[in-house]
Amino acid sequence: MRYPNGKKYQVKNQVKETSSTNRRTLLSAANRGMSLEEDINSSNEYYKERGMALITKRPTPINIVKVDYSRGARITDAYFEKQSTTDYNGVYRSRYLDFEAKNTKSNSAFPLSNISRHQVEHLRNVINQGGIAFFIICFQLKNEIYLLDASFVIEYFEKGGRKSIPYQVFKEKGVLIRQNFNPRLHYIEAVDELYFR
Repeated sequence: MRYPNGKKYQVKNQVKETSSTNRRTLLSAANRGMSLEEDINSSNEYYKERGMALITKRPTPINIVKVDYSRGARITDAYFEKQSTTDYNGVYRSRYLDFEAKNTKSNSAFPLSNISRHQVEHLRNVINQGGIAFFIICFQLKNEIYLLDASFVIEYFEKGGRKSIPYQVFKEKGVLIRQNFNPRLHYIEAVDELYFR
């Protein structure tokens, strides 16, 4: 393509072509995984603006010890007040939702070491109280994101023996989350499919 002045159009910041298609896919997938939280936050804003759901990121509780006011109010010393439970909670279709979002670079399984016991206990309590509890797991190298009911994760966590949940479990028991421009992650569709049908 040429501009009216005859100069050729130049793409800035173009990704350098490599001989391997896999290399480009890996770079793209790695960037996807790093932005999982941003994608969920953006999707939550989309759902909120349209009155579909009210889901927020739970802040990590910290206790501030020292603040430096010489260059504005800058925290210089703080510590975690207590262990955080899960990443997100909110309300959808009159039901309480609570979920954790995690990434994995494994193609074959999700490592259980990414989950702590207090998160498992918290999600078990949510289920016992009639809430909806799940995990959103991003398989970075596959560029696939699944919603999996927390009961499956709790079962694998409690069972012992295995140190991971096989990818096949996500394919069979989970719901693949559709990715798009807006919302970035259509995870409410996955919630509908898993809990409201």
